[in-house]
Order: sequence, then structure tokens, then C-alpha cells
Amino acid sequence: MPVIVLSAQGLDPATLLKPPADSWPTYHGDYTGQRHRRLTQITPANVHQLTLAWAFQTGQTGQIKASPILVNGVVYVTTPDNVWALDARSGRQLWRYTYPTNEGFHIGHRGVAVYKDAVYFTTPDAHLVSLDARDGKVKWNVVIADSKKGYWSTNAPLVIRDHMLVGVAGDFDNLPGMLKSIDPETGKTQWIFYSTPPAGTPGNPSGGATGGQMWMTGTYDPDLNLFYVGTGNPTPVLNGPVRPGDNPWTCSIVALNPDTGKLAWGFQATPHDTHDWDAAEVPVLVDGNFNGAPKKMLMQASRNGYFFVLDRTNGKSLLTTPFAAVNWARGVDEDGRPIPNPAKEPARDGRLIAPDEGGGTNYRSPSFDAKTGLLIVSAQDAYGIYFFKPEHGAYGWAGADYGVYGKGVLRAIDYQTGKIRWSHDLGDGASGAGVLTTDSGLTFTGDSAGNVLGLRTSDGATLLHAAIGRVGNGPITYELDGRQYVLVGGGGALFAWALPEKP
Repeated sequence: MPVIVLSAQGLDPATLLKPPADSWPTYHGDYTGQRHRRLTQITPANVHQLTLAWAFQTGQTGQIKASPILVNGVVYVTTPDNVWALDARSGRQLWRYTYPTNEGFHIGHRGVAVYKDAVYFTTPDAHLVSLDARDGKVKWNVVIADSKKGYWSTNAPLVIRDHMLVGVAGDFDNLPGMLKSIDPETGKTQWIFYSTPPAGTPGNPSGGATGGQMWMTGTYDPDLNLFYVGTGNPTPVLNGPVRPGDNPWTCSIVALNPDTGKLAWGFQATPHDTHDWDAAEVPVLVDGNFNGAPKKMLMQASRNGYFFVLDRTNGKSLLTTPFAAVNWARGVDEDGRPIPNPAKEPARDGRLIAPDEGGGTNYRSPSFDAKTGLLIVSAQDAYGIYFFKPEHGAYGWAGADYGVYGKGVLRAIDYQTGKIRWSHDLGDGASGAGVLTTDSGLTFTGDSAGNVLGLRTSDGATLLHAAIGRVGNGPITYELDGRQYVLVGGGGALFAWALPEKP
């Protein structure tokens, strides 16, 4: 059986860019964030024949939001405080690790990272735990950030050579945005990048804003040696007047040197955000032609309802266009950034805003299919009413919002133009599912009503529809012993689908 290539310094970047068919070795499947696999056994012609190969029940009331990680025939899946190691062929539990009871924020969990013989797991109280991949025993446990100050972590770390990059979250307090590089061998901190500076930093460029947390797993270009990650909203969230200016680097895409943590460039998706529109969504890396010229691109469908295409060598804008209902911007500036409309700021008597606080999309990972040139995104057309008055103060949320309408829809965006090639209704409210595509022309995701969906990538036609509970993660696919599996979470269970075995 093919195995993941491990170098003396960790996972080989070439392996993560082009992982073997029998693996899904990192959160996005590889460094690009495309969530596309070159597997063709399951096709539009036979996908309706998929049968349940195995299912694993976590026994947890919370749903699986983690992307399963597959290395050397073992699947690792998580919920807050829990890691399971499963046989990828049968779903049989090999071991389970349970983190001690803690007071951290148990909102969900994205998954693990693997480096050499260890599995790395973040906790609700913002620790990073290294587990022995063979039996789940703790090797070490270090603090990422102080949970008593209001930090928590759901993050799936990313390995780049001998760096373990891990972020935190913390929307309810005025906290600096922080991402750490940790030595995977020792647990020692190598460097810290702050998207908003700690209190007392001279020449603070953020206009007094805090926040900008990096709570989603980023992507990496080994040729440029740049790590890309999206940052969250500023705090206080809805009180904009106390933090004048654009508030860099909140609601931004930033490019960092993974060896030093130094900022190479930043692009702000929402200047001076006052609606909780994190730009934490996946920065998808694509090499191809744009306007007839070869480009190294970065694409993001952002929570603010806009689709961005950037030159990832320098962060310059190539394209900015809406992909969901938006009414908050007056246009787009010369740098490709939406221009906020002052009339859409939260106010004492309320303002009707699109998108709502949940956004035009959110943490749900998109997928890019190079054959069709489509970035396929779990989107939402939604409206909310935002309120703010000075009495709400200058700390944490500092305001109120209420959703009034939301419709989930899968949208296929032509990256060359930003045009919507097709749409597929996902039901009332946003779906919780990410997206997976394959070379055979299939797209897998979930809707808002508890169904896993298999669609034809070229036009979005439904080919598979099965009720498994609310899909809260991004499906993955792999091939073992000549058999292709599609793995997806439904509620608190993990389901593995495959074509019937030949007699």
C-alpha cells in the first residue's frame, strides 16, 4: 500500500500538494485548499449505486464539524475534547483520546494535524496536545493562549516542514488576533504573528481595533514559501466609531513567511468591518491563466458576500465581484476592496443588511475544479437587522443583530469572470457542509435539511441524495485496495460510502 512520504523535517511539501490516493493528510487534503481529488472510480454514471461501507457513531450530541485526516490507513476524526483513530477500511475504533473537562468554549472542532508519529489536537481552552499516533497517549500539552482572557481554539493545525501553525478564536472580548508557530517536536513557540497588535504597541496601525483572529486552517505555496490565512472581524464588533480607520489586519487575507512569521503582504476584504464578516474563509491557491496571462492566484469567497481573485505573489487584486446578496457597499475601490456605505452602519433604529451576520458564506470549505474552472461555494442569500447605540459600550459584541431571512444555495463561480455558472438550492438557512469535487465530474456536499448530496459538477444536477443527519463538515475521498470511499459526517456519526464490492 502506498504511504505518506515523511522526510526528516516532517511532511514533504510535494506530498501535500499531490497526496497519494490512499490519503487525506491535512485539513484541506493538500496545501492548495482546493479540496479536489483526482479519483475517477465513482462517476456521474454510477454514483447512484453508492452503498454504506461503514459508519462510526461518536456517541456525542454535538455534530462532527471536523475534516477527517487519513494517514497510513488510519482516519482521525474529532469533536471538542475528543479524538478517535479508526481503521479506514472498516471504521473500527483503534483508540480514543478524551481531553480533561474544561471551561473552554465548546462551539465545534475542525480536526487534527499529523507529523511523523504524532497527532496534534487543539482544545476548547486553547491548548495544543501532541498524541502518539499509535495509541493516543499524550506526548506533551502546551498552552496556545490564555482561555481565561476569552480565547478558545477549534483550529486544525497546519504542518509546514518543522512548523506547526495554529490559530485561536475569541469574539466576545477585546483580544489581539494571534497565530503561533510551534515546534512539533518540543511544543516550544517559534514565533507569534499578531493581526492586531497587543495593547501598548507603539504606532498601533489598527486604529484601536482588536480581534482579527485566525481560526481557520490556511494554505501554503512552497515555491514562494508563503503561508496564507484569513483573519476575523475586529472588536468591539458593532461599535465602529471607537476604532477609526480601516483596522488592518482584520477581515483580511495575509501572506506570512512560515519560517519567521513576518508579513509579506495583506489584502483587506472588508475595511472597517461593523457586521462580523470574518475573512477567515479558505484562501484557495490556483495556478492558471487569467485574462490570457499565466498567474499564481489566490481565491476567496468571503463572508461579506464578495468573491476575490488576487495575485498571490503580491496580494494585488485581479477580480472582485459579489456572489451572494449584498447591499452594504457603494462599489469597489481601485485596490479591489468593497467600499462600505455609511448608511449601512448599525444604528439605534436598526439597518437592514445583506448578508446577515452569518455571511454570504462562512467556514464551509469550497472546492475548485480546474477542468471546469469553477470554485464551488456553499453560499447563502440572507438579510439581518443590525443595531448599535453608544450605551452598548466599547467591549466585545457591543450591539445586536437579528436574522430575518436566509436561503442556502450552492454556487459555481467561474473564476475568470466571477459569473455564477449554476446554482443549486440547499434549503432554508445556510448549510453546514463543505464541498468536495473529483476528476470524474462529481461534487459532494450537504443541504440544510440533513442530506448528503452528490451533484454533477458541470451543471449542478442532483445524482445522489441520502438522509444522514445534518452535514457539518467537508466530505473527503480516498482509495484503498482499489476501492474509492467518500467520507462525510452526519450529526454525530461518520459515514463511509463506496460502490458495491465485486463478487
